Amino acid sequence: MTSRRAFLAASATSVVVSAVGVPAAAASPGCPGVPVRPQRPGVDLRALLRQVDERRIEATVRRLAAFGTRHTLSAQDDPVRGIGAARDWLFAQFQQVAAASGGRMTVELQSYVQPPADRIPVPTKITNVVATLRGSTDPGRVYVVSGHYDSRRTDVMDFTGDAPGADDDASGVAVSLELARVFATRQPAATIVFAAVAGEEQGLYGARYLAQQFKAAGTDVQAMFTDDIVGSSRADDGTRDPTTIRLFAEGVPTAETPAEANLRRSIGGENDSPPRQLARFVKSVAENDATGMTVRVIYRRDRYLRGGDHIGFLEQGYPAARFTEPAEDFAHQHQDVRVENGVQYGDLPEFCDFPFIARVARVNGAALWSLATAPGTPKGVKIRTAALTNDSELLWNATPGAAGYEVLWRETTAPDWTRALDVGPALTAKIDLSKDNVFFAVRAVGPGGLRSPAAFPVPVS
Repeated sequence: MTSRRAFLAASATSVVVSAVGVPAAAASPGCPGVPVRPQRPGVDLRALLRQVDERRIEATVRRLAAFGTRHTLSAQDDPVRGIGAARDWLFAQFQQVAAASGGRMTVELQSYVQPPADRIPVPTKITNVVATLRGSTDPGRVYVVSGHYDSRRTDVMDFTGDAPGADDDASGVAVSLELARVFATRQPAATIVFAAVAGEEQGLYGARYLAQQFKAAGTDVQAMFTDDIVGSSRADDGTRDPTTIRLFAEGVPTAETPAEANLRRSIGGENDSPPRQLARFVKSVAENDATGMTVRVIYRRDRYLRGGDHIGFLEQGYPAARFTEPAEDFAHQHQDVRVENGVQYGDLPEFCDFPFIARVARVNGAALWSLATAPGTPKGVKIRTAALTNDSELLWNATPGAAGYEVLWRETTAPDWTRALDVGPALTAKIDLSKDNVFFAVRAVGPGGLRSPAAFPVPVS
């Protein structure tokens, strides 16, 4: 068997690998590649995560709850109560953290008027607060983290009564704001957007508008996370799970076309959508001693018959997923503040677990830093199908910032990638494994060893 070095010397763009007789350093006998292992946090990431401040997160949640209501239909010109007051406070907070970025982070109020629609009885101005940290070397590649700052009561159309919205979703907004502060002094290669959006409770309006604006501008959004209801580790039965966060990731794409559906029915891939690859990536970089958390990936777009702001991005074809606490307590969601039969109802700050929110922020921070400092997800990944053979040939486009690539594979019944083969800077690889029997993918590797999410191939003749 010719060595990998000889292969690369023979061709700078192609690699051929046999399943038998590969170098002992590369694989166990008879199986190419090495086992896929989680990515360990480096010194820079550990330093970043240590700066996440639980006290600041708590202060943000309490301040947002103190606006009384943040209902999308509430007052926009009252300086102390309503969604307008919350919007202005958030804008000032994001501007304050942006001041430490040396001009690399900019903050804007992104507004539009929503015509009457479901849960919007009159024309209503909806405003997102958006902070953008421009990437240092690959600014056209974008990652988004968001929480929604609007709130609601039991009656979703009641915009006058108190709706503190501490867990749903001041907690997610606090994650976005705190990460903006921590990242502001750093220089990731790619661009990161930290957002607080409105209109979620009325129908995901703000996030949908944000996603539509990205799409209209041709923005290469490679991942979006919404943190929605990430404020408590306590379930409705009183049990606690303070070290688990759920990550919802869809399989069949929301934006799938009929042609794509027909192809998927032929080749599989229901478990290999971009959001599923993103979720696998998050688990690999964010489950470690630096976060203290387990990422429980849920193979659904969202909870049963419910939805969140990532859906607006999925509708535009962007990879997106939702972080949510391990088990919800419905007495403290979408409830009027009241005491009934000795039970306190309402989404109040005293029911939040602030150390837990800080750990969730670290999970988000680990994912965003790892994404924005590694090369982007490879594009144009294909697998040849012109001839009936028992080997598999993959090819892909060059990825900016990549020093090399890895071909991944797993059994079709395995939930995650199990083997990885380093193919160096080659842009094709032929492997003596049948594409009929396993799933393949390709990921990019940076000069420092940081890896991108995987990309699932499509057939090409």
